[in-house]
Amino acid sequence: MENPPIQFINPTDIINQLDISRNSIIADFGCGSGYFSVPLAQHIGEDGKVYALDILTSALESVESKAKLNGLSNIVTKRVNLEKEGGSKFDGENVDWVILKDMLFQNNKKDIILKEARRILKKDGKMLIIEWNEKAGAFGPGSDLKISREELKKLIAGGGFKIEKEISAGDYHYGFIAAKN
Repeated sequence: MENPPIQFINPTDIINQLDISRNSIIADFGCGSGYFSVPLAQHIGEDGKVYALDILTSALESVESKAKLNGLSNIVTKRVNLEKEGGSKFDGENVDWVILKDMLFQNNKKDIILKEARRILKKDGKMLIIEWNEKAGAFGPGSDLKISREELKKLIAGGGFKIEKEISAGDYHYGFIAAKN
C-alpha cells in the first residue's frame, strides 16, 4: 500500500475556503516571499488590492518580482514593523481581510500584532491565522516556538476577535478564521 503524499500548505486550497470577494482589500502580515500574496492578488482581480507587509526588504523585493512575472498590478509592498503599535501604517478600519500565515510563532509581541490587525480591519472584516501544528515534527519551527491550538484561541480572543471556524490547512498546519468582536 502506498503512502499518500505529504500535504504542505496550498494557498489556493486555503483561499477557496475563505469568502473573499473579488474587490477585497487584503493585508498580508509578514508576507515573506509572497506565498499567499500572489495567489490572493490573482483571486481578487484588478478591482482588489493586496498589501504585502514585511520587515525584510529582501522579502518585499521577492514579492515585487513575482507580481511582475505574473502581470499583477494589484499588489503593493510596504516595509513595516508589525511589533509596534500602528506598525502597518494603515488608517483604521479600511481592510477587509488580514492574513497571518506562519507569522505569530516568530514574533514576541503577538498581542500588538493582533491589536494592529483588529485596528485596520473594517467592522465586518475577517482575519485568517495559520500556524504550524504539533505533527510538523522536523518541518517548521522547534516545538518550543509552535503555538498550540488552545494557546492561539486564547490569543485570538484576547485580541478582540471571535473564531468563526477552523479551516483545513494541510498536514502540518492548522488555521482559524476570526471576526472582530
